[in-house]
Amino acid sequence: MQADGLRDQAERFFEVGAKILGISFDSPEDNHAFHQDRNLPFPLLSDADRSIGTAYGAQRGPDEAFADFPKRISYLIDPEGVIAKAYEVDDPGGHGAAAFVDLSAALR
Repeated sequence: MQADGLRDQAERFFEVGAKILGISFDSPEDNHAFHQDRNLPFPLLSDADRSIGTAYGAQRGPDEAFADFPKRISYLIDPEGVIAKAYEVDDPGGHGAAAFVDLSAALR
C-alpha cells in the first residue's frame, strides 16, 4: 500500500527536511480512521469534493476502471512549490524508497 511505503520511509524524508502529505477522496472521518489504523506519521487530508485531485490530474474519467477512486500519483515538490517530478505509482510498497532516491539526488 502506498501509504505504508511512505510511512516506512518517512523518517528518512524528515531527516532531510522534507514533508509528506497524503490526500484522498475519502471523508475526513474515514481518513482519520485510516490514518490511525496505518499509524501514519504524516497528515492525511480529505479531498471529498475532488477539487485537488482534479487540479493535479488524479481524477479518473467516468469511463475508466475504478472511476470513484483517484489515480495513485505522488509529486515531489521543490521548496519553491514547483513540481519536480510526478509519479504514477505502480509499486505502492516500494514507492517511498524510490521517491527518496530522487529527493536525495535533488538535494545534491
